Amino acid sequence: MRSKIFMYLFFFAVLFILFQYMNQKSIFESQQKDIDQLRQQNTALQQQMDSLTDQLAEANYFSLMSNDNAMSYLEGLGFEAADVQQLVAESLYEQNVTPGGHPLIPYEGLDGDLRINKIKFLNHRWIQADFTDGRYWGEMIIEYFYTADNQWDLTPVSWLMYTN
Repeated sequence: MRSKIFMYLFFFAVLFILFQYMNQKSIFESQQKDIDQLRQQNTALQQQMDSLTDQLAEANYFSLMSNDNAMSYLEGLGFEAADVQQLVAESLYEQNVTPGGHPLIPYEGLDGDLRINKIKFLNHRWIQADFTDGRYWGEMIIEYFYTADNQWDLTPVSWLMYTN
């Protein structure tokens, strides 16, 4: 009788081990499949990120902070490019509160005063600006340079107003 109990325990142990092996094998295969899918997603996302990085570099080609020659020019005057950007941007945005609209914008607003919304520094000499009165909008190129009397001179070079 004792030998039959050991035999049944042995068969039970073998069945239990076989069950555990099959269960672990299916779990391993499922996890391996998930890992393969995540690797494919990672590769696709890495390619997308590389593409977006290239697009960003292309979009920032005309930018003060990515133009070494422009930054060297400003450093030669004793300025840091980031400080110049901040000073000139503050000067442009402060003029938005001028009654009658921004003094650099050569148009009168039809639905209110025209104000500069967004600016982009192209290099050490030019800024591209977007302006609007809330309904109508336009763009302009502004030339800026440091004068002999230690001031930033801002001059509109070209502008356009979209008519819709």
